[in-house]
Amino acid sequence: MTRILLLFCIFASIMTTYQITGPKRLQTTVKLPASKSISNRALIIHALSGGTILPENLSDCDDTEVIIQALQNMPEVINIKAAGTAMRFMTAFLATTEQGEHVITGTERMQHRPIKILVDALRRLGADIRYEGEEGFPPLRIKGQTLEGGELDVAGDISSQYISALLMIGPVLKKGLTLRLNGEIISRPYIDLTLWTMREFGADAEWISMDTIKVEPKPYTQRPYFIESDWSAASYWYEMVALSDDPEAEVKLEGLMDGSKQGDSSVRYIFSLLGVKTIFASKTPGKPTTVTLTKSGHHVPRLEYDFVNVPDLAQTFVCACCAMGLPFHFTGLQTLKIKETDRIEALKTELAKLGYQIESINGCELKWDGKSSPTTPQTPIDTYEDHRMALAFAPLAFNMPISINNPQVVTKSYPHYWDDLKAAQFTIQE
Repeated sequence: MTRILLLFCIFASIMTTYQITGPKRLQTTVKLPASKSISNRALIIHALSGGTILPENLSDCDDTEVIIQALQNMPEVINIKAAGTAMRFMTAFLATTEQGEHVITGTERMQHRPIKILVDALRRLGADIRYEGEEGFPPLRIKGQTLEGGELDVAGDISSQYISALLMIGPVLKKGLTLRLNGEIISRPYIDLTLWTMREFGADAEWISMDTIKVEPKPYTQRPYFIESDWSAASYWYEMVALSDDPEAEVKLEGLMDGSKQGDSSVRYIFSLLGVKTIFASKTPGKPTTVTLTKSGHHVPRLEYDFVNVPDLAQTFVCACCAMGLPFHFTGLQTLKIKETDRIEALKTELAKLGYQIESINGCELKWDGKSSPTTPQTPIDTYEDHRMALAFAPLAFNMPISINNPQVVTKSYPHYWDDLKAAQFTIQE
């Protein structure tokens, strides 16, 4: 009993909790982190091209850092920690590069995130991959070699990261890759982002029908490359403008592009329904600019939306709608159960602490009738090692002081988030 108590005390002593209170006025300028999605794709493609100069303005988040370290050092055991994108992308990369034999592993949670679909697909292309532990899950032992390529069929309703991992190695396969996606295709914008980034490095890759992508065996070319800011990170500032009581709230976000290929750039259209106006300082294609967010003064009385193409925005909008008292019905959430945590259950559990009882349907929908139980939150919000739980719940501090456990989890995608909130006059206490 004494040992258990000691362990509990040690754990409690290292547990960090932030108590957050929102400002009365919201006027700030934010230098957003670079896009994690583009950074991670560009790094893999850059390595496959044999490039020597890294892309500019890479994300400084954990997920990107583990890929940089892996590619630069190529240790025998590659620990990608909690980075799901890195696990999928590096698995495909290691399978097709003749740089010896490696074991790729991660956190305890990562070792329970499925990867069988990707491993099976790579094996059909000739990859030498073995499971070091439980079948279907990391860690993996991979012996790199030149792969033949050819035609491959996979389900269209799997994580787009599996599909992107396969596509990015297509140009270095002897026969290229013809990838047919069967059934419903989800997260298509993320697939399109991959194809666009590949073409930026000289690949010949495109949709040849509604369900088939062809990648020619044409090697990548080295080139300088600049990474734009992250629209996913921007979504939390949209949420803050929507929730702020300041009628003159204004947030300037630096480094975004009009016409961005990032799927999450659709956040500007969805938040227009919640009363947030987006103004671009410049609309020159392919050039970063400053985006100004203000209140439009009106919003819809209820929000229905299919997030099948932008699942990473779901937590932002669930939290925003609850805080605004807007009933919602969100569909297309099937991939949320295999993210850093089961995000559907996490949202239900944590919002219940704040008096919001939301309903899940068939594991792929969330619904709320707009009714809540007034509460003064005493229990901190748990983050489940999921950066987007902390990022999406923090703006609720405009409604009530809110406490968040393990706030450092934001380093996975937005390392300076709390500093940016402090600069915007949020009060944050440990």
